[in-house]
Amino acid sequence: MQWTLVIPLKPLARAKSRLSDTAADALRPALALAFAQDTVAAALASAVVRDVAVVTDDVLAGRELAALGARIVPDTPGAGLNAALAHAAAVVRASRPECAVAALNADLPALRPPELTRVLDSAVQFPRAFLPDAAAIGTTLLTAAPGRELDPGFGPDSRARHRASGAAELPLADVDSVRQDVDTGDDLRAALTLGVGPWTARAAARLINAGASVEPAARGRDRAAADSPATGSA
Repeated sequence: MQWTLVIPLKPLARAKSRLSDTAADALRPALALAFAQDTVAAALASAVVRDVAVVTDDVLAGRELAALGARIVPDTPGAGLNAALAHAAAVVRASRPECAVAALNADLPALRPPELTRVLDSAVQFPRAFLPDAAAIGTTLLTAAPGRELDPGFGPDSRARHRASGAAELPLADVDSVRQDVDTGDDLRAALTLGVGPWTARAAARLINAGASVEPAARGRDRAAADSPATGSA
């Protein structure tokens, strides 16, 4: 099954406010964009992802993510995260009514295509399914099979809401890169330990140069190096 992913991204000036103790106001927008760039690039590299639609009204983010191959969908409802996701799913299904759709967080800078492929392959057997985040409270991915509504319930305690809505929780191990979203400084350090993509690696280097403490406890390689044939890493 080939999937269309819908990825929500709020205006960069308002993104990642919980990182205020780690990144200054002047640096957070670039960091949020870097997360999204690494997420979109990795998603498009998955063998089972047909295309990616990013729902955003941010002009800079739209331009940069379109350059990576994403389709940009304006947030016409302007009514929050779940309304934006439902709108984006409806837009992509207007031209392909029977496509399989998955909502994916925009803040997965350590995302690895093989792990995303494994998660999506596992979701095929369910009408709707979801993957909890690393904290086991939220959700990083929600899927809907052809003919099924996405019915997103993202936000605080979304793991419980998605489970209550009838979506199947995917019991997968070793897919940490798909679970590790970034809301706090500790999340960013965890993602860096896993190994992030090139945009986030550069943004993190700027943070470090500005005096931010984001060094991981066990320093991870950037994802480009970790995924290169020379390292032998999958």
